[in-house]
Amino acid sequence: MPARLGVLMSEWFVVCLCAGWCGVCKEYSAGFRALASRHPEAAFHWVDIEDEADVMGDVDVETFPTLLIACGGEVHHFGALPPQPEVLTRLLSGFQAEVGRVPRVDAEAKALWRRVRGVLGSGTACTDPASCKN
Repeated sequence: MPARLGVLMSEWFVVCLCAGWCGVCKEYSAGFRALASRHPEAAFHWVDIEDEADVMGDVDVETFPTLLIACGGEVHHFGALPPQPEVLTRLLSGFQAEVGRVPRVDAEAKALWRRVRGVLGSGTACTDPASCKN
């Protein structure tokens, strides 16, 4: 199951799609956890794309980390980001500040978000990427 780092009842969700074998992901996980604690208004989740192959479906993640940022049922970002937490902070803060922002229209991203969101409420085996199996 995806690792949950934030509250479940949130409008904003930040989902990091990584792999346990990825060195960049392992290095990024501490910064991602720190962001989760600094952004209580958003729910941060860590998803191992290999452990959650059913959730990923046909989505092919080629670059790590890949982030999905959504508000409610709408995807605002789906793609790779530099593994620098401050980049994610600026992106998330910018989205949250843009009242009336038109979300991204991408069928693949929306379908992935529906699948990910479907498993978020079912409990998790770990609470952060450091304790997930690698």
